[in-house]
Amino acid sequence: MKRDIIIVGGGVIGLMCAYSLVKEGKKVTIIDEGKIENSASFGNAGLLSAFDKSPLSYPGVVLDTLKLMLKGESPLTFHPTLDLKIYQWLWKFVQSANEKRMKRSMELFEIYGQIAVDLYTQMEEIDGMDLDLQKKGLLMVYTQEETFKQKIKKCQNPERFEILNVKETKTYLPCANDNIQGSVLLKKNAHLDAKRVMLEMKKYLLSQGVEFILEEKIEELIFNQHDVTAVQSQHNTYTANTIVLSTGYQTFLAKKAHNDLMLIPAKGYSLTFEMPQELKPKTSLLFADMFIAMTPRRHDVRITSKLEIGSTSKEVVQKQIESIKNNFKRYTLPFEMNNTIEWCGFRPLTPNDMPLLGRDKQYSNLIYANGLGWLGMTFAPAIGKIISELICKEQSNEENENIMAFN
Repeated sequence: MKRDIIIVGGGVIGLMCAYSLVKEGKKVTIIDEGKIENSASFGNAGLLSAFDKSPLSYPGVVLDTLKLMLKGESPLTFHPTLDLKIYQWLWKFVQSANEKRMKRSMELFEIYGQIAVDLYTQMEEIDGMDLDLQKKGLLMVYTQEETFKQKIKKCQNPERFEILNVKETKTYLPCANDNIQGSVLLKKNAHLDAKRVMLEMKKYLLSQGVEFILEEKIEELIFNQHDVTAVQSQHNTYTANTIVLSTGYQTFLAKKAHNDLMLIPAKGYSLTFEMPQELKPKTSLLFADMFIAMTPRRHDVRITSKLEIGSTSKEVVQKQIESIKNNFKRYTLPFEMNNTIEWCGFRPLTPNDMPLLGRDKQYSNLIYANGLGWLGMTFAPAIGKIISELICKEQSNEENENIMAFN
């Protein structure tokens, strides 16, 4: 049986591509090596942080990271490796950390972030999904006086920002101690529950007739001269008119098409726990100087941090967990983390914060939707809409202005 559209990869990007395609009346099959419930998207902080927040590659990021390393608060761990691609990626990352690139990234973030928030709202209000979407802003908490002062200078529009001193910050973050310097509330941002998004999306897509083939790893692409005719696992072959690769940090299928995507796996961690209700934050926040995100959810709280580059281990490293806890505790009141769940997973990072989207240059029915890194939840609905438009309108990359905007 020849399928219409096969999406390889059931993370949030793959599911959102399916969502937009189903809305256009397309028949979709999702194939994933896991159960969906254990994808990297489940460990996401759930921040929708597209507005007024610098990308990962910003001017001064290298110096700021070195300063944090000296203080023992750096989120970055680099593991020496023989993989030359890692060093190529690092060099491109450094080159991307300039004012012009940052400005361009933030302009795109603004456009596509609003599309994503609007679509998440539609999913709740029209499709009946329970995503725990909260439009309460993102609190940027500063632990260094210098960086707080620099941020204040850039945040003078009261419609978008609210500058808070230590006392005012504690109304949003009751567990903060006096070691913080203050905060800035980025009013346009939002957050949701990443786990709910994944579970609700899967349930909705099943109700719309999407076929899920789970716990089956696609290992090969079958080509003719100009198309990919099928995808192949160890035991089965699936033919389709269109193939979408939404494979996260894994690039081996793209290499089958002689396309070495410039992205690397970056290992990140999350801790999900229960805490005293009176100390829970009132909205999502980021300890900006340490890259520790904290998201309140209905019954628990999640903190995410760390960026391990060069690691291939899928195991939780206890040393990293303790480092997150210790950095977090420097700026919070003592409290017990109860029923803690520790998690780690790999994010697909590009060196310039731009996703890798669009048709393969040689095989026109092979489409990529990769490289969102930490921003998968933030931009997934917008990326799904772009990929759906590319397929449904039978466009080339050059005919799709959104693909070209990211190119």
